[in-house]
Amino acid sequence: MCANVIVAEDDEKQAELVRRYLEHEGHAVTVVGDGLAALAEVRHREPDLLVLDVMMPRADGLDVVRVLRAEHREVPVLMLTARSTEDDLLLGLDLGADDYMTKPYSPRELMARVRTLLRRSRRGARGAEPVADQALRCGALVVDPDRHEVSVGGRSVDCTPGEFRILAAMATEPDRVFTRQRLLEELHGFDRYISFRTVDVHIMNLRKKIEPAPRRPARLLTVFGVGYKLTDPERSASRAC
Repeated sequence: MCANVIVAEDDEKQAELVRRYLEHEGHAVTVVGDGLAALAEVRHREPDLLVLDVMMPRADGLDVVRVLRAEHREVPVLMLTARSTEDDLLLGLDLGADDYMTKPYSPRELMARVRTLLRRSRRGARGAEPVADQALRCGALVVDPDRHEVSVGGRSVDCTPGEFRILAAMATEPDRVFTRQRLLEELHGFDRYISFRTVDVHIMNLRKKIEPAPRRPARLLTVFGVGYKLTDPERSASRAC
């Protein structure tokens, strides 16, 4: 699985370590030392993966992710940071990072995360071949995995990669109750650095985007003590009549 990877890391020793491991696995690697250079390289090279340190000069990693997602660039982002508080991790994921590792980390675990992200992105690319309409529908909500698009009643909704994965998973089986553990696995697989609150944050943000009244959700419902489910409010109302 040879990929084009950009490593944005201002610590030269860390950058060299990551570069060696990536090249050992057959990847082509470009190393940059600040956030603005990372943005320029992503725009120029359109890489398969960005390995991004948070604390960098000129623009930090969070700003880099914010800009990339605002430009609708779907490059997978694996963030590296010395910060380990839950709020920092959730902020990175909420902005659109795909995975997060805290320093110090095991290089072998880092490579495992890289392989997982590359497999996911390539499965998505294969799925984008226009063989048929693969859009998932739950009433007025439409999730299109091929185009990575979400709409409600014809209105386009911008979602982060994490939000999209949760919504796409739930849209495959409307009215099924998904546990927080199941949704966390859909997001990142096993990650010892992130709690179930990650899922709750994504659900809260999704409600702001797809619900007419986020504090009184009608589509993305909480099943207390179990998890969440996606439902069609119009069909639920007709059943109640």
